[in-house]
Amino acid sequence: MKAVGYKNIGAIEREDALQDITLDRPVAKGRDLLVKIHAVSVNPVDTKVRQRQQPADDAWGVLGFDASGVVEAVGPAVTNFKPGDAVFYAGAVNRPGTNSEFHLVDERIVGRKPKSLSDAEAASLPLTAITAWEMLFDRLDVKRPTAQGGDIILVIGGAGGVGSITIQLLRALTDLTVIATASRPETQEWVRKCGAHHVIDHRSPLTAQVEALGLGAPGFVFSTTQTDQHYTDIMELIAPQGRFGLIDDPGDLSIVPLKRKAISLHWEFMFCRPLFSTPDIEAQGKLLNEVADLVDAGKITSTTTDVAGTIDAATLRRVHAHIESGSARGKVVLEGF
Repeated sequence: MKAVGYKNIGAIEREDALQDITLDRPVAKGRDLLVKIHAVSVNPVDTKVRQRQQPADDAWGVLGFDASGVVEAVGPAVTNFKPGDAVFYAGAVNRPGTNSEFHLVDERIVGRKPKSLSDAEAASLPLTAITAWEMLFDRLDVKRPTAQGGDIILVIGGAGGVGSITIQLLRALTDLTVIATASRPETQEWVRKCGAHHVIDHRSPLTAQVEALGLGAPGFVFSTTQTDQHYTDIMELIAPQGRFGLIDDPGDLSIVPLKRKAISLHWEFMFCRPLFSTPDIEAQGKLLNEVADLVDAGKITSTTTDVAGTIDAATLRRVHAHIESGSARGKVVLEGF
């Protein structure tokens, strides 16, 4: 089968950073589905793994997490799906990725593809939707108000893939007032389109901008990017006894500033459940089905902003470079081989 892989970690500018390869088609066992891949999207985690995780021995590393496709075959223990089912999912960080014609995935982290979306539109959603959902409802517990500012949330990095779907989920499932950050006219407009009530510029100090809105201190802050640059502001602007969540990888983050306001810290890693095969691993498949229901009901929409081309090494190198530039808006998708 066709696939795209890498042999050595390093910069994306190298011609061999990602290569077109041929691999054996895998066989579904246990609770695995064998999925024929129709579309994939690219996430920051793809670029991080490519830069940091050296493939074992002489093996190829195959990246890709988000996918939309059709079940080709099922393992003997599968109960939720059958061949021919249209599905979408975000995969697992400790297994080969979706940048291949066929892919194995545990059925428990798979959802039905929204009927109203194309494969390209559906492929943009799983990883970011799981990340946003788990952060909002499992970690920050936004439906349980904080003592102060419990009706306000600040989303830092509102125009990215996670920020885009976070705002939509908040508007669809909560009554919270959403403040989101974006720095360029086009990304600010995108964030408003996603449903943010207020938009501020993360290139300028955040505290004064939040105060200028006259809403009071937010009880919830969700930082999706550049947390280390905004950390001092976050600690200043968040309400006492607030809840603060992040998903990026700041180089150095002291928890000492949390003490004075009794702020709780929540770190979301959406691969945790599949990586450790936690007892609640099936929660991811269930929440993806809920996301599909919300999409088909017209309550949230795909965050696909660009279908960059087919799933091949040249296109993926270009998209990885774009993701690494930090200027991406929504999600970039590749479709077909």
